[in-house]
Amino acid sequence: MQLSDFNYELPPDLIAQHPLANRTDSRLLEVMADGMNHAHLVDRQFKDILSLVKPGDLLVFNDTKVIPARLHGKKETGGIVELLIERISGEKQAWVQIRASKVPKTGSIVYIHNEAGETFPVERTGYDGRFYEVRFPENVFSLLERFGELPLPPYIEHQPDGEDAQRYQTVVAKNPGAVAAPTAGLHFDETILQELKILGVQQAAVTLHVGAGTFTPVREEDLSKHKMHYEWYSIPEETLQAIEATKQKGGRVIAVGTTSLRALESFAASGQSSGETNLFITPGYQFKTVDCLLTNFHLPKSTLLMLVGAFAGMDNIRAAYQHAIHQKYRFFSYGDAMFLCRLENTKI
Repeated sequence: MQLSDFNYELPPDLIAQHPLANRTDSRLLEVMADGMNHAHLVDRQFKDILSLVKPGDLLVFNDTKVIPARLHGKKETGGIVELLIERISGEKQAWVQIRASKVPKTGSIVYIHNEAGETFPVERTGYDGRFYEVRFPENVFSLLERFGELPLPPYIEHQPDGEDAQRYQTVVAKNPGAVAAPTAGLHFDETILQELKILGVQQAAVTLHVGAGTFTPVREEDLSKHKMHYEWYSIPEETLQAIEATKQKGGRVIAVGTTSLRALESFAASGQSSGETNLFITPGYQFKTVDCLLTNFHLPKSTLLMLVGAFAGMDNIRAAYQHAIHQKYRFFSYGDAMFLCRLENTKI
């Protein structure tokens, strides 16, 4: 398939700029496919997830926590620079995107500042063809807490505020390292998690630190030439055991978000329960672990749209997205959700 196969026209007013009053107020589009690859679409509210899951199913969340990954500073010449962490690679090292009139050369210093007037130097040390490696004078996480800004996605047009600080994190977030939220998890609150437990739906977690590369557009029309960005993941032994027990009892493994799915499928492909993954899922991929996927609506020509197309069939996804646009669903990070299940004997 070509990049153009994953394009669609989205009215700008459907891009959600703010979260709804309550996490569970979102709409939910149920997408089921029959044996002829025709999508059966049902408009629901997110709380209907309670009727879509079954006792014995397993919900797998991504418990990564968004870090204040955007930094502002100046070059030695005085030019303005913005750094966006892509991923943290060591106690004092990270890969970043750099926005500047002219990118600083290797070995040069950028002085990061905050509103309190404090500064610290960052040295540019390398480049891998897509992202820049930089060295911090002390622990990256501690400096980000003092100097960093919440990195809202580029399509959200307001500056991050107190509402974003709370709502651009999932209620299960506990392991810092992501520079973008695993947005399917944003729809859950503590009440609905407890209701799911009462229903007999099991819950488990993986960690995948979402990188800024998730927003990097695919530029190759020939998808075989696209280089997927790396993201760090880890799957606890208790999660692997829960998956095995679920499968043995005939339950379904439901990935809450594409990042949870990528972590699970990365383990299935490599046998490694932790490490860096650049798994690129496109139509034709054979899924090994995940039976159902809860996910938001994704950007045109994005690797995430390719993933959901691989999971549910591109004809089904095209139909679902056109339906969502016609019904004025809210799109992207603060938007509404879809519930996709892979049916036995369904051609996808």
